[in-house]
Amino acid sequence: MTAKGEEFDKVLGLELGADDYITKPFSVRVLAARVKAIFRRINSLSSMEEDEIIRCGDITIDITRHEVYKKGMLIEMPLKEFELLKYLVLNKGRVLSRELLLEKIWGFDYYGETRTVDVHIRYLRQKIEDDDSNPIYIETVRGIGYRFNDKVQ
Repeated sequence: MTAKGEEFDKVLGLELGADDYITKPFSVRVLAARVKAIFRRINSLSSMEEDEIIRCGDITIDITRHEVYKKGMLIEMPLKEFELLKYLVLNKGRVLSRELLLEKIWGFDYYGETRTVDVHIRYLRQKIEDDDSNPIYIETVRGIGYRFNDKVQ
């Protein structure tokens, strides 16, 4: 909530991570409706993840059990690698910047190097690719970040 109602301020607030932006004066009914809308989005996202299994090529990701399988064999994977793989797969075909991945997986207040993403991608490739020097699943988009190949069936 803010008194700043200029378009620039609204865009900046949303780009900095706000889920919504409301300017003063506002009615309590409008505020309540916006809060309910946010809760609906949260609930729909969490219900999407329940019992969800994602298959891409010979990779199977069981989101509720936090397990990844390659050709039916369980792959041991630390939480950050799992979260990174899940986020890449759920955004299949989209180019995701290192900065976005840092924000989504490590949190907006993470102050480490963007190379952290590169290191975790390398570990993921070693686990899920047949030949990690010629990746099929996780593609590098030079100068930007990474993309999970949406053409893998």
